[in-house]
This record gives sequence, C-alpha cells and structure tokens, in this order.
Amino acid sequence: MVTSTQPGSGLRFAVLGPVRAWRDDEPIATGAPQQRALLAALLLRGGRTATASELLDAVWGETPPNTALAALRSYAFRLRKALGPDALVTDSGGYALHVGEGALDYAVVERLASEADKSRAGDPAHARQLLHAALEMWHGEPLAGLPGPHAEMQRSRLAEWHLGLLESRLELDLEMGAHAEAVSELTALSAEQPLRERLRALLMLALYRSGRQAEALGVYADTRRLLADELGIDPSAELSDLHQRILEADAGLAAPAGAARHASDHPRPAQLPASVADFTGRTASVRELGDQLAHASAESGVMAVSAVAGIGGVGKTTLAVHVAHAAREAFPDGQLYVDLQGTEPRPADPDTVLAAFLRALGVPNQAIPETLAERAALYRSTLDGRRVLTLLDNAYDAAQVRPLLPGTPGCAALITSRVRMVDLAGAHLVDLDVMSPGEALQLFTRIVGEDRVAGERQAALDVVGACGFLPLAIRIAAARLAARRTWTVSALARKLADQRRRLDELRAGDLAVKATFALGYGHLSTAQARAFRLLSLADGPDISLDAAAAVLDLDPYATEELLEALVDISLIESAAPARYRYHDLLRLYARECAERDETPEARCGALSRLLDFYLATAACAYELENPGDRMLDHLAPTTRGGLAFGTRDEALEWMFSEAQGLLAAVQQTAADGCDDRVRRGVDLLLAAQDVMESGIYARQYEQAVRALATAAHDCADPLVEGRSRLLSGQLLRMSGRFAEAETEVQRALLLGMAAEDPLTCSYAPNLRAALAYQDRRFVECAEYCHSALDHFRRDGNQHGEAAALSNLSRAQLELGSTEAALAATARVVEIYRQLGAGFRLGNGLYAMGIALSAADRLDESLACHTEALHIFRDARQQFWEGMTLFRLAAVHLAANRWRQSASHVEQALVLLQEVGGEWRVANALTLLGRALAGMGQPVRAHACWHDALGLFSAIGAAREAQDVRRLLGDDSTSATTLAV
Repeated sequence: MVTSTQPGSGLRFAVLGPVRAWRDDEPIATGAPQQRALLAALLLRGGRTATASELLDAVWGETPPNTALAALRSYAFRLRKALGPDALVTDSGGYALHVGEGALDYAVVERLASEADKSRAGDPAHARQLLHAALEMWHGEPLAGLPGPHAEMQRSRLAEWHLGLLESRLELDLEMGAHAEAVSELTALSAEQPLRERLRALLMLALYRSGRQAEALGVYADTRRLLADELGIDPSAELSDLHQRILEADAGLAAPAGAARHASDHPRPAQLPASVADFTGRTASVRELGDQLAHASAESGVMAVSAVAGIGGVGKTTLAVHVAHAAREAFPDGQLYVDLQGTEPRPADPDTVLAAFLRALGVPNQAIPETLAERAALYRSTLDGRRVLTLLDNAYDAAQVRPLLPGTPGCAALITSRVRMVDLAGAHLVDLDVMSPGEALQLFTRIVGEDRVAGERQAALDVVGACGFLPLAIRIAAARLAARRTWTVSALARKLADQRRRLDELRAGDLAVKATFALGYGHLSTAQARAFRLLSLADGPDISLDAAAAVLDLDPYATEELLEALVDISLIESAAPARYRYHDLLRLYARECAERDETPEARCGALSRLLDFYLATAACAYELENPGDRMLDHLAPTTRGGLAFGTRDEALEWMFSEAQGLLAAVQQTAADGCDDRVRRGVDLLLAAQDVMESGIYARQYEQAVRALATAAHDCADPLVEGRSRLLSGQLLRMSGRFAEAETEVQRALLLGMAAEDPLTCSYAPNLRAALAYQDRRFVECAEYCHSALDHFRRDGNQHGEAAALSNLSRAQLELGSTEAALAATARVVEIYRQLGAGFRLGNGLYAMGIALSAADRLDESLACHTEALHIFRDARQQFWEGMTLFRLAAVHLAANRWRQSASHVEQALVLLQEVGGEWRVANALTLLGRALAGMGQPVRAHACWHDALGLFSAIGAAREAQDVRRLLGDDSTSATTLAV
C-alpha cells in the first residue's frame, strides 16, 4: 500500500520511462545509475520496507562487490538529502520510501487500470478513456538505463504490462466502433511483436470490420507461415476460429449497442388517467423519474418534485401517467391528477384546482377556505403524514404549480409542461426528446400490427422519419393506416413524403399535430411569433445566435431574449449554447405560419440578410487564413456586415460550425430563382472553399455548387455559372473524377471569358494544369500553368501565383527539370510565408516535399511533409492531412523504412476513404501493399493490390490498373508513378 508523504512535500516520481523525481515541478537530481536503481527498487515496493540484502540483490545481483553495502548506504544518504527525511526513512535495518497518493506514475496506472476493469462491462467508453490516460503515463522504456538483474526483470514485467494494457485498449477501440482507426496502430504493433497472436487477432478483426476481408485473411496466412517458420507450431485455436468465422462472414463479428400498503381512514383518491396499453420505449426516462419518486419517503425527509418538459406531442403526459401508475404502490394514500390547461387561452386557476384536491382528500365543502393562500396551507396540512402522488399535467408555468405542491416528506409531485420549470426550486428537470428510430418503429408496429409492417420495414422507417419520431404524429399516422386495411405502409409513406401536405395528413379524428402546435403558437407575443416564423425559413439543421440576429434584423441581445423564450416554451430547441433548431414538424408548421402571416418581401428580406451575414463573415474568415488574396476583391458587396475574428482559430471554428448552415443557405438561394442573391451565393462558396478543400462537407458543397450552376444557366448569368463550374471542377478533381472535372473546367473557362471575370480566367487554367498532370500530359500542364501565372500576375494575386507555381513544379519534375522545380517550390513557400498564409503554407510545403523527394533529399522531404501535416491538422484539412500522410509513407518507402511507411499509409487510408475518392484510396492501397511486401507479408500485400486493382478497374483508371497488375505478377517493391 502506498503511504502518504507529509502535506506540502510536492514530491512526484516516474519509473515508466527514465527514473525521475520532481519537487513542485522542479526536477531533482537522482544521481548515478546505481543510485537510480536503488530509488526504483524502493518506489516499486509501494512504501514497504526493503532490507539491505534485498536492495543489494536489486542493485548488483547475486555477486555484489565488497564495497556494495557502503555504496548502498551512501546512495541512501544522498537520496534522503535530495528527497527529504520524511520521504526516505530507515526501518529495521532497511529502507522505505513514502510516496504520496498519485505521486508515482506506476501507482496511478495501477489505479486507472483497475478502474477500467471495473467499468468495462457497464461503461466501456469510460474504461477506454481510463486506459488512454493510463497509457499516456508511459514515456519510453521503463527504468531506462538502469543496471542490474532486478531492473531488467522489472523492465520486462512493465513492458509486458504496457502491451497488455495496449491490447485491452485496442479491444475497447473495436468495441466502440473505431476499427478503421485501429488498423494503423495494430499493423505497426504486429510488426514489432510478430509472434503475439492476440495482436494478430485484433488486426484481423479490425480489418474485417473495415470491409477489408481479403487483408484480414492475408494476416492469418502470414501469421501461420511465420509461426511455422519460427516456432514450428500452428496458430492457436482462437486465431484459427476467428479465421474460419471471417471466411464465413459470421454476423457475430460485425461492429457493436415500493413501500407496503397501510390502512387509512382517509379517502384514497385514485384519479390517474388510464395508461396506454401500447406504451413503448422511454426506458431511461422511466427509470430516472421512477428513481426520483422512490426518494419520496417519510424516512428520507424528501418531498420529490419532477418536471417533464418537451414540445407538444412528444408524449409527456403518456410518460408521466405510465410512471405514476408504476409507482402507485409507493403512494398508498392515493394519487391526484389535474389537467392544468396550460396551452389553453385561460389556464386553470390554482385555487379552483386546490378546492377539487381538498374535496378528493375528504375535506367538506364548507371547510374549504376562500383565499388561495389558505387553501394551499390546508392542502399541505391535509397531506401531512400521508403518502400521496400528485400529477400536475400540462402546466402553464411555475407560478401556477407552486401552490399545488405537497409540502411534506413522503409525498411527490410529477409535472408536465411545455415550459422548462427552471424557476421551480428543488425540482428535478427532465427534458423529453422525440423517440429514437427503434422506439418509433416499435410504437408504429404495435399499433398497425406486425403482419403489415414485416414486409415493408423500410417504408415504416420512412413513415416514422416523416413524423420526426414525434409520438403523437406516429400514433396519428399509425391510426390512419390501421383504419384503412387496403392501404400499404408504402402508400402512407408516399403521402407523408410531400412536405407541403404532411401536417394535413397527420390528422385522425380529434387528434391533429397542427392543432397541437397551434395551442403553443397562440400564446406567443407579437415579437416571439415573428421570430418563430422567420427563423423557420432558413434551411440549415440549426442556426447560430448571430445568424438568427441577421434573419430577424435585431441585435444579438434582443434576439437571444426572444429565442430563449421560445426554448422555454418548447417551440424551438437549444442545440448548444447560442445555437437553435426546430423539430422537423414544428419547422413545417412555422413555415405555414410564415406563408400566411408574412409578406413575400419580408420572407425574401430575412433570407437575404442571412446570406449577406454568411458572405461577409466568411470573407473575414477567408482573409485571416489567406491574407492578401485578391480573390476577395472580386466578390459581390454585401449590405450587412458580418462577424470579425481576433484569431485564425476563432475564424476556423466559426467556419466549420456554420458550414452546414451556410451551404444550406446557398442551395436555398439557388432554388429561389434569378435574383441578386445567386451571385452572392456563389461568392459565399468561394469564400468558404476552405471547408470544401477539407473534404468534410464535400457532398453538401457539391450539391450547392450544382444547384447554383443550374440556376445561373437558367438565368443566363455567365459569371455565376462560370464560378460555379470552376468550383464543381475542383470538387470533382478532389474526388478523383478527372474526366468530369475536365468537362466542367473547360465550360468554366469559356464562361469566365464571356463574362470577362478575372477570377475564373485565372483559376480555370490552373485547374486545367492540375488535371493535365493527372492525365500525364506534362507539357500541356506546364503551358496551362504559365497561362494561369500571367492572369494571376496581371491581377496582382500572389496567392494564385503560388498555387500555379506549385502545379508548375510537378510538371517540371516529370519533364526532368528537377532544379527548376525545386526553385519553383522554394518561391511558393517564400510567397506564403511572406503573406502570412495559413494552411496554404502547408500546400507549399507539400509541393516542396515532393520536389525534394524527387531529388533524393529524403530527410528534407520528410521534414517538409511533417511540417505540412501539423499545419493541415491544425486547420482541420482532412483531405490534405490524408494526402500528406500518403506522401510521408512514400518517402519512408523510398528509404526502405517499411513499417513506418505502412503506418503512415494506414492512417492516410482512414481519412481518404472518407474524403479522397476511390482513385486515391486505390493509390493508397497500392502503396500499402508495397510496404507490406517489404515487411515480409506477401499475402496481405497481394490482398491490398487486388483491392486496388478492383477500384482502378471500376473507375476506368487503365494505366494505374496496369501498374498494379505488374505488382501482382512481381513481388518487388519497384516504384510506380505517384500522381496523387
């Protein structure tokens, strides 16, 4: 057991790496290697006394020198002097080192590992975090540089422990679905520990779950050969079983998801409404509310109050009634219920409700006082000593509820409301969200019948999705289907697919989603109702406070006051601080209100202000990242200002948090037809192109670009269409669709020339140069680069000049002008550094790294790419991060560093599979195969090459496919062209 040091000693120790000591973060000299060995031996005993004999064996082994005992005492004296007399003490002829709790890295790791073991079954995510924290305590080889057999034995033990913890964390990685990310680490570890079958099993499972079955089988084949060659044995039964299950595509390998009654003479009200027979799901909320009610006991001295809030139709009453019925046994003196009519024009008066409650509790009419205060006091007195549950349904606000709360232990109140009761002291607040897709489907099936849903599961999912997973809407849709035996689920899904008619379709008898929403809307003030209507017009998944202020044409403070009021009454949700969103059906309802109550000019003005806000702010963010870029001079002016940022990190955070909203705004603009917003829409995409280049939102960006190109073509606007097709070409190039990209950029250039647009006329030739390079038309590539350079220089655009020089350097390398290419990339980096560019400097370093690698200056190339990688990661440029990892892998491959190459390309694959397109993924698989072949894993290498060949063949990349066929016929690692 580790004992505690004196308070304020401030001592810390480390053995999971070099043996070190600190006092208040200041390093302490720990002396010669034998002295550090003594310190390590004492630290690893956990505060227990070690005899002199044991310490002699630990430091010198079985044959200590004659002077060993004297040396031991000298070392102990020096350590006591360095650490303090309270830390190192003499005890029974030996020594003990007293270390405070948490002051030794070894003890911290022991505690974290133990906690992880306990958490693993119930909370694997927490266990994974604990193991991550434990593994971060290691800093190289344990007890590094210490002499003696004891240190060597402990080093081996600690290394094995470290590997075991690492395996446990990797197992949890796979449990949590991080199989693709784990492949790279497992590949490197299995290369370092080639005979460790547990690592091989994890690697096989990770590859299989990543859709790489052939590689997983290749790992097994390589392992079986290695075990036979090195040890003369077969793989273990566990590994063989996993191999068989992978062969069979075993589905099991897929990635993981009261008190007893007592007699009473008093009346026992039983006023709860009936619980619905098909109550579904809500397991966590039922448990949470049930636990709160269980706290209400006379012994605990607690009067439990829980308040459930949520939008209309979310099932607050259904949940509360279900929970109340489940808790009836705990409240033997009765259950009171009232509908407080909080959504009606005149909510129920508390004094009227109290009179009804008192009568139900046995108080005669003539004994009920006149005033609210007196009734509330009598109500609390009447409940004293009883155990009664009060369900206050559909409350208007906390003021209405307060007089109705029991005041004595043993009683409880359960409240439902569209308003969050933040001002109700002591209440346990529960925000009820819509159902999960699984719960929604289960509810729909229970009402409609399993036989009708079984054959149309996807259509049923479409129905509940159209209902926004709102229980009321699901019940209405299911009830309509149940009442019409000739309808299919698909027919209902088609009806609900039309957003313009959806709310009208969600009506059955006296139930209607629209009517439920209208109850809340009718209580809004004029300003609140306007905000509710206008904000719904924006198509993004949510909206920030600043963007909302632009829509409403108000300052942020007034806007926040309005939006928080709408949140409090559950008409919108706060997705995060200063971010707001609608439920899908509430958005449809709000838009109907806007169509009815707002003029076309008001609706158009709201969206125009939003677009201006996005464009002005995106331009500010772009300028911070790309200072001096003349592109901004060619953007449309805005009538509304945007946000200003103090740092690039702030601008970057805004750009990525707003990406979905601004892309939705552009697409909405394109759909609205031919007005001046179309020009601002394409310019917003230009200002936000850093988001596009990251690859994260490539699909949404492409949809917006295509919509704008179509709108501009219909409006005969060559400037907007040219810019749109230029961006479309860049997107297609990034995704590896080079022929389509070539078509788009040719059209862009013609349109740019027709519109005399200096921006398109500059960037289109540069993009054509990049595409010519991909097609190995290197002379043509150089010609396009020179054309682009002329345009950029005439426009005074040094950013563009640097981009064109980067492409030119690639052509020069292929044409044999290596020195010219090196000079060009040096100029690129110089321009970007002089301008203070952000992640574009990473592009320059990337180009320089390629040129240096071609010149066989591999260490310099490695340094360039490593610096670029850090820049791209900081800027969240996942596409360029993946490309740079690919380049680093290529450099390591050229230096015959097979393991490092495989590790980097595995990391590249994880990113490029998301944002790089099939052509780049196939290139990465080709490179990975070559690295694996160099590591002596030919079976897995061939699996990679077969996968690459399949991808190249599917996309018609004939030259690349032929390169891979040569590799499959020749296991050598000769270089192939890396045109990525």
